[in-house]
Amino acid sequence: MKPEVGTILALSAQKIAMGTGEQGAAFAQGTVGLIAMMLSMSAKEYDRGADIRFSENSDMRALFAELAPAVSDAALKQSMREASAAKDPSLRISDLNDGNYALRRLLTRLQIHAEECGATGAQRRIWAVLKAMAERRLVILGP
Repeated sequence: MKPEVGTILALSAQKIAMGTGEQGAAFAQGTVGLIAMMLSMSAKEYDRGADIRFSENSDMRALFAELAPAVSDAALKQSMREASAAKDPSLRISDLNDGNYALRRLLTRLQIHAEECGATGAQRRIWAVLKAMAERRLVILGP
């Protein structure tokens, strides 16, 4: 789409922010400021949204491939192997989100299993992936 959605959102935020002068009520100014901030954040998230989800999905699949051989629960091991071999059907956010949700549920099952078995090495690897995921999704205000 030309212009890109991120550009449209950023320009809309600027227009809204500049449209409230000193004559506007304090509440209206606050509301417009909040909307402008949300539009700016939306523009940033639009730009990096697919990359974040694709990277997370790839990281979780790689983790499952790495840890599956050591998992004693046969059903969990099979689910991990299937997930590690799967691919996202497209780079659409909705498709990436669907895959991400399924992979996160499997990651939770793996974390529970690792804790129950006392697999501290696996727990450290899981936490490293979770930390990377949180860092990627960190919302940064400003330019």
